[in-house]
Amino acid sequence: MLDFKNLKDKKVLVTGGAGFIGSNLCDALLHHGALVTCLDNFATGKRENIEPFLSDGKFTLIEGDIRDLDTCHKACATQDFVLHHAALGSVPRSINDPITSNEVNVGGFLKMLVAAKDAGIQRFVYAASSSTYGDSESLPKVEDIIGKPLSPYAITKYVDELYADVFKRTYDFDTIGLRYFNVFGRRQDPNGAYAAVIPKFVTQFMAHESPTINGEGEYSRDFTYIDNVVLMNLLALTSENPEAQNQVYNSAFGERTTLNDLVKYLKEYLAEFDPKIADIEVKYGDYRKGDVPHSLASIDKAKNLLNYNPQFSMKDGLKEAVTWYWNHLKQKDEV
Repeated sequence: MLDFKNLKDKKVLVTGGAGFIGSNLCDALLHHGALVTCLDNFATGKRENIEPFLSDGKFTLIEGDIRDLDTCHKACATQDFVLHHAALGSVPRSINDPITSNEVNVGGFLKMLVAAKDAGIQRFVYAASSSTYGDSESLPKVEDIIGKPLSPYAITKYVDELYADVFKRTYDFDTIGLRYFNVFGRRQDPNGAYAAVIPKFVTQFMAHESPTINGEGEYSRDFTYIDNVVLMNLLALTSENPEAQNQVYNSAFGERTTLNDLVKYLKEYLAEFDPKIADIEVKYGDYRKGDVPHSLASIDKAKNLLNYNPQFSMKDGLKEAVTWYWNHLKQKDEV
């Protein structure tokens, strides 16, 4: 990882810091000497993700909800930067419960913006989403060309971008949005109804179960390893390029993989630990509502304005993730 010496002793609030991406951000920030405050209500975040940080004098945990403005003000007080990652993810979840998704992802986002503005936060970097591209069929996805949203979740993340833009125009408050493309890696939860495809399939293969692919397996995604996302967040926090501010960037690797190919790679890498996994067949089910057929990011804008150079290809990241899950889940089984 690059050395971000300019983060030393900077006060950084990470909302959703006990979640998958948030906890990896806390880890990286502490590594670079930052003073980290984590705000999480543990609705989807996990205490075990931040357990290693609790004994670190540079780490502070605030248990609270971004839907409460007082909590947001308390969390933002005295901070230099905010990495806003508290949200209710998942397209299916938003379809099943659009109201709560909106309350957290729009209402909570707005309250965080207000609190950060009131506290004089220097820079506010937030998790946007590739779902914003909606029904746009153009590939690769370029930041300025989007379609109509295909789910309540996509609407919430697009509204966040609109609010961020308005806060710059109205209050001269600087933000950067990162549109995540199918992030995967260590600490991503394999359990629950809304588990992401990679950890879900990994745990099923490890249990010698047949995963079910939605559709025929030819839908494709720009799967992006967590360390690439962490790198982009740190670049967004520390960039001294004035043109890089108040922008939205694709946060991705810039390569697409079909679900069928994903399964092939997973079986290959997992079979190195358990040869029986190579012979497990997959099942095919119905297409999922709200799913975008293909997703591929252009990362030219991030390269040009943030000097972003992703360090992990999808396959390299997948090897790292599979090894982590194998060791982590086996260790849990032994406890």
